Amino acid sequence: MREKLALYLDLIRWNRPAGWLLLLWPTLAALWVAAGGFPGWHLLGVFTLGTILMRSAGCCLNDVADRNFDRHVKRTAERPVTSGRISVKEALGFGALLALLAFGLVLSLRAETLAWSFAALAVALAYPYAKRYLAMPQAVLGVAFSFGIPMAFAAVTGEVPWQAWALLLGNLFWVLAYDTEYAMVDRDDDLKIGMKTSAITLGEWDVPAIMIFYTLFIVIWGVVLEALQEPLLGAGLAAAALQAAWHFLLIKDRNREGCFQAFRLNHWVGFAVFVGVVLHYL
Repeated sequence: MREKLALYLDLIRWNRPAGWLLLLWPTLAALWVAAGGFPGWHLLGVFTLGTILMRSAGCCLNDVADRNFDRHVKRTAERPVTSGRISVKEALGFGALLALLAFGLVLSLRAETLAWSFAALAVALAYPYAKRYLAMPQAVLGVAFSFGIPMAFAAVTGEVPWQAWALLLGNLFWVLAYDTEYAMVDRDDDLKIGMKTSAITLGEWDVPAIMIFYTLFIVIWGVVLEALQEPLLGAGLAAAALQAAWHFLLIKDRNREGCFQAFRLNHWVGFAVFVGVVLHYL
């Protein structure tokens, strides 16, 4: 029982919280913006727990979809499904249970949020298979990882204004930045097995493109939130920009360790922006 529990925790990357933090910070920032301040404990709890559950469910689906590819990649060869320690049926069943728990949380919100949750689920289901057909599958992941933003606005106000979609677009560029860093780690293996990633598509333009993606993320959020007129918001975005500059130093030589470190540290970029938003609305 203890060994099985450890396998399920490994399946959902429980010991690597950076993954769900990347989803959580922009979602919570959107909640604060939509509410004009603290959104209340109910919304905070639902979106925090829902984010963790859906990211965990996504890991289950992703590992099942990629099990025949992951065995050829050094970093992923020992994942529970790939190595056969958890069966496909078990992984899908566990992922479905987690998704149902998240759906139960959404039922406590406005009907508009419930409607948008189906669109979010569709994009999340599509992502694992986008890597087989799209040159930039990270764009699909960007939409999936950003859908908490319109859902947050819908939960607070019952509608999704243009600002929400603009913030989603900005966040999509951030996902493109950090997931391209992630793809650079496995580029050699992905080339051998025929996987499509932004790191492969961009080639020698990968590092410049990542820095452009970071810039677009910060500029779009800054314009939408009017950060030039709001010093605390501006400080949060400036802190994010400084981290992005540091990531350039980590990835410029394209070595696996530096790229993976840059990816793992990206949740602090989102945290800086979130803190700026919270301080602004205090």
